[in-house]
Amino acid sequence: MPLVVHDWPLPYEAKLDARPAAAVDLVVIHCTELPDLATARSYGEKVLYEDGTGNSGHYYIDRDGKVYRFVAGTRVAHHTRGYNPRSIGIELVNLGRYPDWLDSRRQAMTEPYTAAQIAGLRALLARLRNEYPHLRLIAGHEDLDTAEVPATDDAARRVHRKRDPGPLFPWAEVVAGSGLERLKP
Repeated sequence: MPLVVHDWPLPYEAKLDARPAAAVDLVVIHCTELPDLATARSYGEKVLYEDGTGNSGHYYIDRDGKVYRFVAGTRVAHHTRGYNPRSIGIELVNLGRYPDWLDSRRQAMTEPYTAAQIAGLRALLARLRNEYPHLRLIAGHEDLDTAEVPATDDAARRVHRKRDPGPLFPWAEVVAGSGLERLKP
């Protein structure tokens, strides 16, 4: 069955920097760490920067496997510090550590990804490999943003700022046959 991508552009998409498809060589996998797609959309619509943009991935994959495009891949979305100009961000709807992201007592990520999400992700990766001629690498947000910050429950303790997509993400299944190589700096 062909992949259907539901276009749902963020209100500020046109304000994001443009880039050629040839600039993209990396896909970064995230999880929303939020309860549902609607909440993720609300977060994505928040304007956080002086240029009128905010934080968002390019694609979101809901638990039922439906794929939504919030930002065109030829725009630079804000999803991973230091890697945005060269990457496409894909967010999987998943609780992650929600709602206590930085509480040292709540760092376990226990929600598994659904088979439908992984199937949707694999189909999307295949499409992206055709659309972006230099796309060769894949990484998790946790691989690229390894910063630690004070825990919200105890400032003397440190926790990882980003842990997504987390320990339950099926890397072997996703990378197999994708034509992508896992990047771990």
